[in-house]
Amino acid sequence: MTKLHRLSQRLQFPFEINNKIFKLISEIDALSREFQITEKLSPQTIKRLTKSVLVTSTGSSNRIEGNKLSNEEVESLYSHMNIKKFKTRDEQEVAGYLEILSMVFESYPDINFSEGVILQLHEMMLKHVEKDIGHRGKYKFGPNRVEARDYKGNLVKVIFNPTEPALTPIEMRALIDWAKQAFKEKAIHPLLIIANFIFEFLAIHPFQDGNGRTSRVLTNLLLLKNGYLFTPFVSHESLIESKKVEYYKVLAKTQQTWKTKHEDMSAWILFFLEILKKQVSKAIELSHTDNIEIHLSDIQNKVWNIILANNDISRQEIQKKTGLSDSTIKQVINKLIHMKKIERIGETRSVKYRVL
Repeated sequence: MTKLHRLSQRLQFPFEINNKIFKLISEIDALSREFQITEKLSPQTIKRLTKSVLVTSTGSSNRIEGNKLSNEEVESLYSHMNIKKFKTRDEQEVAGYLEILSMVFESYPDINFSEGVILQLHEMMLKHVEKDIGHRGKYKFGPNRVEARDYKGNLVKVIFNPTEPALTPIEMRALIDWAKQAFKEKAIHPLLIIANFIFEFLAIHPFQDGNGRTSRVLTNLLLLKNGYLFTPFVSHESLIESKKVEYYKVLAKTQQTWKTKHEDMSAWILFFLEILKKQVSKAIELSHTDNIEIHLSDIQNKVWNIILANNDISRQEIQKKTGLSDSTIKQVINKLIHMKKIERIGETRSVKYRVL
């Protein structure tokens, strides 16, 4: 009988835990199949939503690691990416994350899951951070244990000792090989493979800096590559940030049994799946929402807001206020009538439009 790989062995759970895990997986998969947002929304709206998630995810992922920029500041930076010089480390970190996550959302089908790609993602993420130039895209060269320090910077205690630098390339290659083989064989559910991979990646802590952020980029990439297409529409990172204390507690608890004879992954797996269930549930809410602004392009929203602000208004008046062509306004009005959001009042030249 072939001995199970350590990373597969620890995915065998007691009966009760196993039931909880597969109930969550079944719920996530059912909701993921129900998710039909790309068929319901216009390309412009999808682009706007994805931009919003890019900003939110970037802000959250970096704040989890101590970055101070708000979502508003991240959005401002995103709007001036091509002309702005990133002066502070916070800005440099945010710029890299924005670029890399945007690439993952747009090009995930063409991104292969490999050691080279992981190193490249890390290099891209830190490309604007001047002080990190020496270790971009390279495994760690020195110890990077997780420590607790007081306000003066004095060491209080060592929270976790990750893999030694000399062993990091070996352990990373073993982890990547296991994940690739597991995805290929399909004997383990992909969500369990992803959760297991992310935990082991964080335990190895392969880079001198940027491990948490890289792990969250990889989470987005692996979810998308495995068909979880709700990923770019609700921020995974924001949900993690909202549970930041629990996130670190669960990681610390799971790390206590790391590489022992009885590794207990249950707390981390359940936490990870609960986050995904909340993420896909929010995506379903979004696709079913009656919020009309979600379902309109920027130009359509412009016309809608003018009608909303004026009880009875004609096409000519809308044209004066928006500067849009009459044919464009006519198309938007017809759509709003079809959506049963406005009604036509009067006839011929005296026609006006009113919110229902």
